[in-house]
Amino acid sequence: MECATGQIGSVRIGGEGRPLALIAGPCVVESADHALRLAEAISTIAAALDMPLVFKASYDKANRSSIHSFRGPGLEAGLEILSRVRREIGVPVLSDVHEPAQAEPAGRVLDCLQVPAFLCRQTDLLVACARAGKCVNIKKGQFLAPHKMRLAVEKVRQAGNENVLLTERGTMFGYGSLVNDMTALQVMREYAPVVFDATHSVQNPAGEGNVTGGQRQFLPLLARAAVAVGVDALFMEVHDDPDHAKSDAATVWPLDQLEMLLKPLMRIRAAL
Repeated sequence: MECATGQIGSVRIGGEGRPLALIAGPCVVESADHALRLAEAISTIAAALDMPLVFKASYDKANRSSIHSFRGPGLEAGLEILSRVRREIGVPVLSDVHEPAQAEPAGRVLDCLQVPAFLCRQTDLLVACARAGKCVNIKKGQFLAPHKMRLAVEKVRQAGNENVLLTERGTMFGYGSLVNDMTALQVMREYAPVVFDATHSVQNPAGEGNVTGGQRQFLPLLARAAVAVGVDALFMEVHDDPDHAKSDAATVWPLDQLEMLLKPLMRIRAAL
């Protein structure tokens, strides 16, 4: 069954013959200068590979493990920075929305409103994001079977918005690990175009005590498998100095290794 397509600004995701899209950027907006520098660098790499790009960064990380962890500049300042990225670099932008009240102002700036995995069943949030009139990317809850995401998609579409994506980011296994069931990617493509989140899939939630740990070395393996299955887009967090990233330092992908990672993925995509 051929699923519908999604539209994030100028980037169309899904559909027969469409190129693999890339959703990438730092986990959190650290500063305007940092966001602009990363957006420009990632955009240059994506353009060289003919990969449509959506820039991702969170204006507020409301679900950090510790209350002491960096959350970002907040709604107003974060959206202003993302607006500059959109305007100055010329790429669509995506960020997380955690509360229904954020959806309307976020929708004035963002090309895609992302619903975090832990909130994927929150009806009021899904409906508010849908009514903002932009693409809605719903991350699959770590606690849900893939076929349950049909109901989340229905909430967005019943609110009058057909422009919806689903993102796989792993499923809870035991107390501190995530596993990826590659059949879930095909199951969810019956409901909407599917994105594979390569960086969050290698996390160990709160694995370092008060921060999230992870196994970055397995990211290329999972990304290759997901592209071979036939996902519509790849999501990954990228940083120019991973060890000093203010969020998800254990799993963000190094900027200087991004092109090396993407090239074999494009060959796998072409082989399909």
